[in-house]
Amino acid sequence: MGTTTKTLYETDFAEWAARTAEALRQGRFDAADMENVAEEIEDLGKSERAAVRSQLLRLLIHMVKQRIQPERDGSSWRGSIVGARREIRLRLEDSPSLRRHLRETLQATWRMAIEDALAETGITARTIEFDLPKTCPCSLEQLLDGDLEELWPRHQG
Repeated sequence: MGTTTKTLYETDFAEWAARTAEALRQGRFDAADMENVAEEIEDLGKSERAAVRSQLLRLLIHMVKQRIQPERDGSSWRGSIVGARREIRLRLEDSPSLRRHLRETLQATWRMAIEDALAETGITARTIEFDLPKTCPCSLEQLLDGDLEELWPRHQG
């Protein structure tokens, strides 16, 4: 039966982070837990990608809901779209490479948005009188900077 020794990284992350940061600032790289440092840096990038994609999903869900339930469209949905656009733009200012990630995942995110919007509203694809586009009707640039009403007008109920 082997004994497992837990590291500071596993038992007190905050203390591990403080000690590791101090060691790196002092140039004591041999004292830094480089494997876990690399993992944490990689996780930060994943977290940023997930956060910006989550905002894109929020934007698209509300666009789809505007389309399938125009009678329920209101300031809350429009505010969500405006807020998501703002959050995406702010993150892109700090990390322009996230734009590439959003472009690469736009179509998959669009499909998720349709699925989520239908689930949230209780509407099935068979019960709506028009088809939702299989691909996102707007480019990423149009979604972030364009006039969405001009690009994809809402149906009037």
